[in-house]
Amino acid sequence: QVQLVESGGGLVQAGGSLRLSCVASGRPFSRYRMGWFRQPPGKEREFVGRITSNGSTTYYVDSLKGRFSISRDNAKNTVYLQMNSLKPEDTAVYYCAAAIIGGTGYDYWGQGTQVTVSS
Repeated sequence: QVQLVESGGGLVQAGGSLRLSCVASGRPFSRYRMGWFRQPPGKEREFVGRITSNGSTTYYVDSLKGRFSISRDNAKNTVYLQMNSLKPEDTAVYYCAAAIIGGTGYDYWGQGTQVTVSS
């Protein structure tokens, strides 16, 4: 079992930046591929990006490339989502998720953190 807790959300003006953190507890963090997702108000949850277990490779949806970046510190059991040049349409609840290496899908989810971008 892995517990995930996101933090760092809040209200920011358009053009600003936020860094979200997701701290994991439970099983060894380095065994998991980590992903970030978001759910805008009134919409389905959508994939933002992911990072491999050792942090060597990241992948982002095309629409967010260049503005969002994911990193991790396995010594701190933490994955980060750096969001720059934020837009009102980035307003959403942001979730981190953990996937067991070699598995399919994501096995554990955090409770989410609200990000609101004002125009």
